[in-house]
Amino acid sequence: MEHVATAPNEPKEKIQYKDPFQSKIGEKVESAGQIFVGKGRTIMYGVAGLVVLAILIGIFYQWNRRTTGAAQAALGKAIEISQSRVTDAPVPAGSNEKTYKTEKERADAAIAAFQDVVDKFGGAAGEKAKYFIAVNRLTSDRAAGILELEGLAKGSSDVAKLSKFALAQTKAEDGKFDEAAALYQELAAMPDPIIAKETINFQLAKVYEKQGKKQEAIDLYYNIAKTASDAKDADGKAIPMSETARDAKDKVTELDPEKAKGITEAPPTNPFGGAPISLQ
Repeated sequence: MEHVATAPNEPKEKIQYKDPFQSKIGEKVESAGQIFVGKGRTIMYGVAGLVVLAILIGIFYQWNRRTTGAAQAALGKAIEISQSRVTDAPVPAGSNEKTYKTEKERADAAIAAFQDVVDKFGGAAGEKAKYFIAVNRLTSDRAAGILELEGLAKGSSDVAKLSKFALAQTKAEDGKFDEAAALYQELAAMPDPIIAKETINFQLAKVYEKQGKKQEAIDLYYNIAKTASDAKDADGKAIPMSETARDAKDKVTELDPEKAKGITEAPPTNPFGGAPISLQ
């Protein structure tokens, strides 16, 4: 759940060598990278129903410039394993695709590949790989995966923040809503939690609903949608709402239709000029 949009104002780095495999992974990452600008609804999918694949790829995209070419390739290969298809169907003749019969079998293979990164490279690449190991471990040994995430979540590094988010997801799935809410609140209070704050707040609002805190949930959904609907670019033009913001607006409409009237989304710009396109 490597959603992710790259950090704004990130300094340009020297171009590194990329072999064909790295280029292939980079293309996948580019298309999936927008996940961190906030598609909150899909975050619960993926490894152990916890982290959507695009988030894993997005994380790789965010980190790949900070590691060596060899470590990038190794991380990319491990991620490729973690997103392999789970199916009983035979692979078509002539195909090099690797598939797995069960989620656990795939998770175990991914863990082995990420552990190889830890053993061979250590350092920053190894820390990233440990995060992926913990997330995949949730499928093969959930209790052990949770313990690993708890250890990684300490501190303020990128790995710690992402581990805290994954841990919050796990707690919410396990019905431990107070613990999940506390973790999401910690992330939301950080100046740079890595994951988009509207995504974090959307998940927190969902937890509030589970806790029976309807008004707190409505207020948080409203703030997400209202902030997005009022956002303007440098030229004063309305910025299109993200999918998370639209989902938040839908939740407000469902839970408090009267309050939802305060959220007015600007019509999309007409690409052919002339009057804006009607949303009706």
